[in-house]
Amino acid sequence: MNTLSTATAAHPAPTPLPSPSTPPIGQTLRTAGLIGEDQIRIALHEQSCGHRPFGRICVELGFITEAMLRDTLSARLGRQAVELADAMIDPAALALVPETLARRHTALPLAHDEAAATLTVAMADPQDISALDALAAHCGPGIRLRPALAAESDIREALDRHYGHRLAIDDILQELETATPAAALHETGHPLMRLVDALLIDAVKATASDIHFEPEAGFLRIRYRVDGILHQARALHIGHWPAMAVRLKVMAGLNIAETRVPQDGRVSLTVAGRPIDFRVSSLPTLHGENIVLRILDRRRGIVALDRIGFDPAHLATVARMLAQPEGLILVTGPTGSGKTTTLYAMLDHLDDEAVNIMTLEDPIEYPMARIRQTAAGDATRLGFAAGVRALLRQDPDIILVGEIRDAETAAMAIRAAMTGHRVFATLHTNNAIGAIPRLLDFGIRPALLAGNLRGVIAQRLVRRLCPDCRRSALASADERALLGLPASGNGEAVVLSHPVGCPACAGGGYRGRQAILEVLALDETLDELVAAGATPAELARAARANGYLELGDDGRRKALDGSTSLTELRRVVGSLASASVLPAAPR
Repeated sequence: MNTLSTATAAHPAPTPLPSPSTPPIGQTLRTAGLIGEDQIRIALHEQSCGHRPFGRICVELGFITEAMLRDTLSARLGRQAVELADAMIDPAALALVPETLARRHTALPLAHDEAAATLTVAMADPQDISALDALAAHCGPGIRLRPALAAESDIREALDRHYGHRLAIDDILQELETATPAAALHETGHPLMRLVDALLIDAVKATASDIHFEPEAGFLRIRYRVDGILHQARALHIGHWPAMAVRLKVMAGLNIAETRVPQDGRVSLTVAGRPIDFRVSSLPTLHGENIVLRILDRRRGIVALDRIGFDPAHLATVARMLAQPEGLILVTGPTGSGKTTTLYAMLDHLDDEAVNIMTLEDPIEYPMARIRQTAAGDATRLGFAAGVRALLRQDPDIILVGEIRDAETAAMAIRAAMTGHRVFATLHTNNAIGAIPRLLDFGIRPALLAGNLRGVIAQRLVRRLCPDCRRSALASADERALLGLPASGNGEAVVLSHPVGCPACAGGGYRGRQAILEVLALDETLDELVAAGATPAELARAARANGYLELGDDGRRKALDGSTSLTELRRVVGSLASASVLPAAPR
């Protein structure tokens, strides 16, 4: 394989040190508008304490992202920046550099060009002469190194993915057969401690959103939730569970002596070079404590608004809603439907130095730079209604309320929207239209709701068909009926995709998830109907006349474009019946 050899051909030698005329990295970042003088002073102060690279300090402090640092260094040094998620890794290149050496210098072999006798290596710091010398000494004088720039966390993740981590679960389980019992659990490197760590790492690599430790009478069941579906990952002897539970509770800061009441905690780990947060919940059950960990990957948590799953018409409507200077925008759906991800995407879209964005969440799932995030709930003794009052005294432009749970919070959200703020919140309703009667049930007067509620987004998450193994077939008469099409195609063929299963999707036929959405933007007509106390059916008819589509409609469009299956849609949405008629081809 000759990956990246062409792209790096202009740089046959290792990266030289910058010339005396090359401006310092801090000045380069400032010139690019990425940091200011205050950030430079803070970073220089940190550097004086630890002598770490200036750019790395800026990343750690949250001033810039690793991608920003990578691209800045790329332009400054004239080196190509590599996005490792999209790079093809040459096995021959991996074979040239042992794992220990690669990890020691955080360097990932990318491509080996035998004809040119070159080895392309991804590095976070191509000026690390000691790392280049060590790699060159190992490869021998017959191979020249070509460094390429990559983010450090991406390199560490790729090292884990391509070399494999040392915490092999099967090896640890075999070691447990001869290990000292749990009395020696406090010893560093005890197999049970490493087993817990290995399971957490394994779940993160499997892109799981949750890990379930479920004790039964004779064994411990471990399940991962991947793409919304639980899969059994392991079954262990029940004798291992007490010590494993202690390990998990210690990591999460829970009371290990208390096993009769529920407890909640949090733990942060570094997996593949990036921080991962785990929300930990323990619950007493018949056979012992049941422990569930919610995995919060900060890098996966913030998604660009145009990658949520909005079609172009929906995205344009949402952009118009977000452009309003004040008003309330709601995101609705059941637990686990991706509401928080959509809200964070909106905040990320609006984030700017000129606005003050403040949030009130229970709990804070993903820290965001420059956005003031406050935790609400029983642990902090701060409710949402009181929290909104406090936020309004902090001169906010945009407010996010994690959830409208009661009448007082609903009233405060409307009041904030009336006083010139943009307010985002979640609400538990089955569809977008249902948010209006729900707010009225909270005691909000129709006259206040009209003109202050800008829009409602309802959503669900459906699994994407694996692109490597999905199969296509003509739609049957039953499938055409589900799509709202006549049983007879009249010469018009409709092709649908179906799951198959392959190693890339672990045999499930699906890989990843996407949102199906309905977007309700309130215009003057709908405002008048709301103020007049119209029924949900009347509101729905008026909305459809203006192009409003339901969840089933958006789901069927995604089935027609081959990204998901009708079976998956029925699992998530239930009945696909809809009052609107879907055309045979997507818009």
